Amino acid sequence: MKSFVVTIAFLAIAGSFLTGSVPRQTAPARPNIIYIYADDLGYGELGCYGQQKIRTPNLDQIAREGMRFTQHYSSAPVCAPARCMLLTGKHAGHSYIRGNYELGDFPDSLEGGQMPLYPAAFTIGRMLQQSGYKTACIGKWGLGMAYNTGNPNEQGFDYFYGYLDQKQAHNHYPTHLWENGKSVPLNNPVITVHKPLNPATATPEDFAYFRGKDYALDKQSEKAQAFVRQHKNQPFFLYLAFTAPHHSLQAPESAVNEYIGKFGDNGNPEKPYYGQNGYASALYPRATYAGMITHMDRQVGALMQLLKELKLDDNTLVMFSSDNGTTFESGNINAPYFNSVGGLRGLKQDVYEGGIREPMLARWPGRIKAGQVTDHVSVQFDLMATLAELIGYTASLATDGLSFLPTLLGQTAKQKQHSYIYWEFPEKGGQIAVRMGNWKAVKTDLRKNKQAPWQLYDLSRDVAEKTDVARQHPELTQQFDAIITREHVPSHIRDWEIVNPKLSITK
Repeated sequence: MKSFVVTIAFLAIAGSFLTGSVPRQTAPARPNIIYIYADDLGYGELGCYGQQKIRTPNLDQIAREGMRFTQHYSSAPVCAPARCMLLTGKHAGHSYIRGNYELGDFPDSLEGGQMPLYPAAFTIGRMLQQSGYKTACIGKWGLGMAYNTGNPNEQGFDYFYGYLDQKQAHNHYPTHLWENGKSVPLNNPVITVHKPLNPATATPEDFAYFRGKDYALDKQSEKAQAFVRQHKNQPFFLYLAFTAPHHSLQAPESAVNEYIGKFGDNGNPEKPYYGQNGYASALYPRATYAGMITHMDRQVGALMQLLKELKLDDNTLVMFSSDNGTTFESGNINAPYFNSVGGLRGLKQDVYEGGIREPMLARWPGRIKAGQVTDHVSVQFDLMATLAELIGYTASLATDGLSFLPTLLGQTAKQKQHSYIYWEFPEKGGQIAVRMGNWKAVKTDLRKNKQAPWQLYDLSRDVAEKTDVARQHPELTQQFDAIITREHVPSHIRDWEIVNPKLSITK
């Protein structure tokens, strides 16, 4: 475990969050809120975003009955920081968590989670608790363990069920999940999920080693439905952080069978994946990947049907997005095969569009008009401001976000616009990005070159970020440099400090 110390920089970051000590809000009846968060789902992997090979009928129906965003972004291109920024309303220059700072290891005995949130961080869950909502996080947390300050029950959520440690979530058939601080066993054997198979000797039975009986996503779905039933008579907030389609490639046999025989090359069956690049081996990797997405879609459909049965449909705002873009190549998936990022550049871990532009759907019958498509440029750290406006939360918020509620309600004249959106990401060599209007500026390999030049793309003409036009617009680079200076607060973790390393922590 890496050691770190509290510094003035840390206090500056933490202090910017400590606005949560406000009195409980009182207000009239408010809508229920469900925010569904997929894991490593690419911009182009839903039918309503142009996907041709993977079926997502229930999410497509949400798009038809509500609003689809075309320029919605994650706050970071990997799991933990994206989740932290979503829940705390901070961008990467201010966020307490900026990368996947891993503690512990994969075996159950070494489960240690990620860098935990500091005590009493002001999260969306805490804001809604103060406003009379019952709150739940079900799925993947990734912001600390039950025994430290990252415990979701101490961070604004009345109920938690799922994975606390995102390394454990590499296995969709784990031995246990967590429920309100307690480890709950599942009917699955111990699976060493990153164990490769020998291509020369592997049999179908060897691939079956990676399948158990209790599929984690199904258990998450069951708990989500139970939470909705339990709190149907009071306002509730459900943050449903599903773990699909993050690798490993594991899905119920029935879900895989829907796609077997559909994804071969040149008339040949699809090739098995033997785990040579990490994650579980899969006899039908493409069919499994598609099956994971369709199976998740089916669970979304079951939840939507429950809302109708309980007559909660008209009083529930449902949103759907993903934490970052499609994962880097492994498992013979090949993102171009599925057009997973819809022709955008980059994948997970990239601040190019393919790593951070995400699907975003919103449905609220009677309030959000059906069949709407919006080009409003928004980002996931906007969610806190959006929900605050939705419920009439009047206490001061320390957030980098802007409410997109006017867009949801068709009040576009009232919609505020970001002057720019800022990203910094300390992994994969160190990267920074700024979107300002249709301009997208990117710096990469900052660890090797602190003076790395800006790349510049005109997204109105070049959404795939193929043509760097920085030399034609030197006047813009000064503006981007000024944005970094304005938005970056030094991190409390040395490994995360890519802007001003001399101000980072020494061990």
